[in-house]
Amino acid sequence: MAEQVAAMCEQLIKAVNVIMDAETSQMFRLEALKFCEEFKETNSLCVPCGIQLADKAQPAVVRHFGLQILEHVIKFRWNNMQQQEKVHLKECAMQLLSNGTHPILEEESHIKDVLSRIIVEMIKREWPQHWPDMLKEMEALTSQGEAQTELVMLILLRLAEDVITFQTLPTQRRRDIQHTLTQNMESIFSFMMAILHINVEDYQTPGHELQARAHCRVAVATLNTLAGYIDWVSLVYITTGNCHLLEMLCLLLSEPELQLEAAECLLIAISRKGKLEDRKPFMLLFDDVAIHYILSAAQGVEVVERRYIFLKRLCQVLCADCTFCICAWSVDIPANLSKYMEAILAFTTHSSQFLKSSTVPTWGTLFRHETLSKDAVIVDMAIKYLRTSMTNLVKTGFPSRDDNPSCEYSRVDFDSDEDFNSFFTSFRAQQGEVVRSASRIVPLEAFQIAAEWLQYQIASPIDVGDTACRSKTAEGLCTALSPSVIQWEAVTFFVECVVTQIFKSLEEKLPIEQSMELLQAVLNYDTKDPLILSCVLANISALFPFVTHRPHFLPQVIYKLFKAITYEVGQDNKAPWTKSVKNVRRHACFSIIKICRDYPRLILPCFDMFYNQVKKLYLSNITLTHMEKCSLIEALVLISNQFNDFAKQQAFLDELMGSVVAEWTSDKMRHVLWDPATFLSFVGADEVVSEQSTDADTTAHNRVRLSFCLFAMLGVVKRARWPADPEDAKAGGFVVGYTAAGAPIYRNSCTAQFLALLPNLLALIRYACGLTLSFAFLVFTPKTFPCLPHHLLDNYDSPLYRTQLERMQGFFTALYDNCFQVLGNAGPSLQQDFYTIERLAEEITGSAFVSLDHQLVLSCPQEYYNSLLCPLLGPLFAYMQLNAKWQVINQRTSINGEDEEEVVCQESQVTQEMLEEQLVRLLTREVMDLLTVSCISRKVPESADDMMMDSVPSASPAQSTEELTELGKCLMKDENIYMSLLTLSFTSLSWKDTANCQRTATMVCWTLLQQVAGRNLLPEAVTWFYTSVLRGLQVHGQHEGCNSALTQLAMHVYENLRPRYMELRVVMTQIPNISVDALDQYDHRLIDPNAQKAGDKKRKDQFKKLIAGTVGKALCQQFRKEVHIRNLPSLFKKTKPDKDMLNSEAFSLSGLFSPEDSAL
Repeated sequence: MAEQVAAMCEQLIKAVNVIMDAETSQMFRLEALKFCEEFKETNSLCVPCGIQLADKAQPAVVRHFGLQILEHVIKFRWNNMQQQEKVHLKECAMQLLSNGTHPILEEESHIKDVLSRIIVEMIKREWPQHWPDMLKEMEALTSQGEAQTELVMLILLRLAEDVITFQTLPTQRRRDIQHTLTQNMESIFSFMMAILHINVEDYQTPGHELQARAHCRVAVATLNTLAGYIDWVSLVYITTGNCHLLEMLCLLLSEPELQLEAAECLLIAISRKGKLEDRKPFMLLFDDVAIHYILSAAQGVEVVERRYIFLKRLCQVLCADCTFCICAWSVDIPANLSKYMEAILAFTTHSSQFLKSSTVPTWGTLFRHETLSKDAVIVDMAIKYLRTSMTNLVKTGFPSRDDNPSCEYSRVDFDSDEDFNSFFTSFRAQQGEVVRSASRIVPLEAFQIAAEWLQYQIASPIDVGDTACRSKTAEGLCTALSPSVIQWEAVTFFVECVVTQIFKSLEEKLPIEQSMELLQAVLNYDTKDPLILSCVLANISALFPFVTHRPHFLPQVIYKLFKAITYEVGQDNKAPWTKSVKNVRRHACFSIIKICRDYPRLILPCFDMFYNQVKKLYLSNITLTHMEKCSLIEALVLISNQFNDFAKQQAFLDELMGSVVAEWTSDKMRHVLWDPATFLSFVGADEVVSEQSTDADTTAHNRVRLSFCLFAMLGVVKRARWPADPEDAKAGGFVVGYTAAGAPIYRNSCTAQFLALLPNLLALIRYACGLTLSFAFLVFTPKTFPCLPHHLLDNYDSPLYRTQLERMQGFFTALYDNCFQVLGNAGPSLQQDFYTIERLAEEITGSAFVSLDHQLVLSCPQEYYNSLLCPLLGPLFAYMQLNAKWQVINQRTSINGEDEEEVVCQESQVTQEMLEEQLVRLLTREVMDLLTVSCISRKVPESADDMMMDSVPSASPAQSTEELTELGKCLMKDENIYMSLLTLSFTSLSWKDTANCQRTATMVCWTLLQQVAGRNLLPEAVTWFYTSVLRGLQVHGQHEGCNSALTQLAMHVYENLRPRYMELRVVMTQIPNISVDALDQYDHRLIDPNAQKAGDKKRKDQFKKLIAGTVGKALCQQFRKEVHIRNLPSLFKKTKPDKDMLNSEAFSLSGLFSPEDSAL
């Protein structure tokens, strides 16, 4: 036996060395690995070989493999081992713990880890029933030295993780172990606290350096183990001894080698949920001593990863402590609140952007609190925070630069400037919320700070920055990294946040004079830099609400905005515009639209001036894009809505849209739009894309004309409205009648123009947009994608030069989008004038069939459902052949072997397939969204008043119910339509889109099927519906959300249709590993009206077990070897007495009431 073991060990050592040798060929390495795995699976010498290989005389790699063999035996062979073999293995493992390791500072961490796993695997199988003295044995081990003490801590930590955190055990074993841990928690906690106390004292005692390091290692392991228990044990153990644990943790914050682990423990403890009275002892962390220790530990932390992580944890502790204490402060505000706020503010002013962001939620909670926000300390802090924001809102600290102290910290937190930029965008948005909350507390002070900052920025000279920050296209212009641009962006954001809040907080004491001075300064500020000018325009928009109190400022504002619309850099009009230039012009257009939308009555007296200015721009030689022209049209239409006179507004729209209507309805345009070949030639899509094309200018001009007409059409249809006041609408001639319910029926001033434009619009949709999908796959190929986009921080400075191909792509994309935007907005805008158009359903079906806008459906009055929407939606849902596309995708994902390698090698093909799959996924969600919006309405019952505290876990939310909409009921009356809806819904359950599957299974499938369940459905149809659900479980069952939704749906279908359709039982019998007896029992209770009915939860559990064989596994789980842990005799079941009470002699009235048997 010994010789066999020695020989086998020699072979295993050779195999391990071959595996770990970097010079070994792949073939030899695979053979060695196969030999080792076969040995673990089949050889009977695993235990003696594992013990011999684990001897500490062996190299670490060999020892680790030997311990892995022992772990494998325990995990996969324990149930088949004899009792004496188990005892022998357990004794050997304990012997390894005692003297099988090197000293604590010399032993490899992976050896400690695997050794602790071996003990934990045995504990999970034998404790407490068959190993009652385990805790005593662990405690005895700690007396043998630091190495054994550390191993014991690792064992306790791993046990808690497996049982509580990851729950990798069967339910009964987990309950047994957790119950025993809880019963012994007082002694376990006392034991860990004693170990920590002893080792910390020994570590702090001056002496031998190696011995101190050993004690430090044990203390670290103990703190890590405590962290694994603090998260779930009763709060009593954490707060016992007048919060001795928390005090010790605070003291350890000053120890550089232990402070990170101590901070982790503190963070876990303070983040615990529970009742306020149970957590009140945590207020200890709020007293002066604790705050002193926290702030002292935070001082002088250099940018070293471990120390910086500690500082982050310390900041989180402080913020979590504040969040917890807010509940208590609502009743009694502490005297040292100011000191605590200063501690939070210290982290807010730290150089690290990450630390600043960590404090933002805490400030938001404080400033929004109804009681605390009124306290003088918080009011003072709100002002300090606003002033601090002047620094924090400035985007500094790029990892690639060294112009700010925060850059050094950013290099630790972020991999690139793009990562930092993404973070800062989110961080600035969070700061905006807090600035608004602070401005609500101190509105006048906030405006004063904003005004001072903006005035200072206006007076400051432009700082372009160093060479890296200067524009590459024009001399003296800034880029996004220039100091002045960064400052202007920050002050602009701050002003926007403050001003929006002032009008909500102050009604009578608005700082009108000061705001007008500020607005005048902004209007007078003149700059040629596009990035700064864009910020100036944003400030004008932010301050414009004050103009309502001083209307004489309006002409200056309009003049400034119109000047910005025509902004250009330099005199060379032929030079391509940079992105920043286009942004300035767009910003000016959108500002004008916003002003006209929000303050139309204010603009109305200046309408003539406004209109004349627009005409002057149109007639001048200044280059305006079609989007800019249409933005001005939108602004004019918005103002015209205030005419309150149908005839006047209609006459104005006729004048405004005269040229557009004339061109769009001309014979030439009709010929272009009604003939696909002519259309392609008209826009230049029938030619080979070339930069030197002689006809490029002509076709480009044609595309601009088409785009302008569509944009103008969209602007008018989207913006033209009748007066909001019914009396004004009636007086102005907008009311043409009343519905049966008495609601007024309105007419729109743009109806005549739209009806004239509609035929050619539908023709464009029919012929031109039908080409878009095909064209997209021709032009949007991997070669035409800009594979290397401009650097994130430089693209503002890059000229927007586009190739002919890119221009064609943009044209078709905008064309497709605008066509359906016009059609979608026509419904809510024109209402009955649109829905009563003759043969509208046929026209839309023949043109916009593949892309109906949701607004068109949602805005349709109920009386037009049968005449319009049913003829539209029925064929649409029947037409969507998405299943074939998903089958192609599924076939691709099932390719394996050599074929897969061949496909992967073809990069362009893979990219194309990814693009197609993404398009199919988006189209699927659009179609299912349309189906859901059309047919399903979700009703959420009113929930009871929430009387629970925020620290107590809330009950599950009230279940919403899905019902058919009126349109859905109308659609479900037609057999062809409802079969199309059901087919689409149930088929989509097995498409590889988990979000769609969960939503459809939860909201759509049963809501639709329930409406027709009482009709005479064919057995084949019912079988198909049920099989589709089970197929969905096969594809998505590994996802918890989908599993729950599909199981509930399958149960609904089976329970409601099984009594009438025996075929469903046939389907159930085909499920792998189904228990026929359990199925018979379930069917009996379902069909027999006299059978005892089980509760909902029990029924669901039973049904879930029945269909468990259909649930698919994730790829990572399909080839995993199962670990089976047997249950031991339960600790919870109490044996019932076998005594027969009926045959007992004492069972009589006289015996029951006998005085001698009374215990009282």
